Amino acid sequence: MVTVKVLGSLRVEVDGRPVDAGGRLARMVLVQLLLARGAVVPTERIIERLWPTRAPSSAHASLHAYIARLRRVLEPERAPRTPARLLLSAPYGYALALEADAVDAWVFEGRLLACSAPELPAPVAAEGLAEALASWGGQPYAEFSDEPWTAGERARLDELHRAARERLAAAR
Repeated sequence: MVTVKVLGSLRVEVDGRPVDAGGRLARMVLVQLLLARGAVVPTERIIERLWPTRAPSSAHASLHAYIARLRRVLEPERAPRTPARLLLSAPYGYALALEADAVDAWVFEGRLLACSAPELPAPVAAEGLAEALASWGGQPYAEFSDEPWTAGERARLDELHRAARERLAAAR
């Protein structure tokens, strides 16, 4: 199973073992796919974000190399030339097919949603909020806080975190 931590520094584990997701550009590709939450990210958008001022003539080949490396990292048991299960190709881009519990930010958000039901007793909701807040690992996408394309998701997650702290304080 692949798990990804995006709260704090980007960390990737496969079957419970940390793996090297590559250098900054490969990690930027991974983060773009994570932000899309399973939707296809167009190749041209990925390239524009990797090289915002001017893409090199080798941009498509470099992106293909980053994708191939990420596939090897995420699916080390996959035989060569067999279809990928996690990092998928589409006619115009790529998508990442991860379970809802594979990414710590998604788990955090799911826990908040679970303890937001109005019929939930206050002590149970407070316990759920405390568990969600305990799983918060730091600034979302911290390694890429200088990238404008992460700003919206970072702000959204920070707001969820702030609201959860306020709700927990009010519940106690």
